[in-house]
Amino acid sequence: MKFEISRHAQEEINRREIPQDLVETILQNPQQIVGEYGQKKAYQSIINMEAGKDYLVRVIVNDTVNPSKVVTVYKTSKIRKYWRQP
Repeated sequence: MKFEISRHAQEEINRREIPQDLVETILQNPQQIVGEYGQKKAYQSIINMEAGKDYLVRVIVNDTVNPSKVVTVYKTSKIRKYWRQP
């Protein structure tokens, strides 16, 4: 699938110091895709970062447009809040 990264999402990637290649990896092979507000989806993966601590990296995508648009990107330590158990 092809993705376009919005200006806001790129600014957040830079500001939050999330590696661009990590975002691309999550988009191509997320551990989970969950529904979000509106028709957006969160492509997300648990990543070991910063002194061995696990974070959930969430890439919020609007896939109702072509190409799909990355709306924002962030990492959180609140994995349980967002992770969906099967």
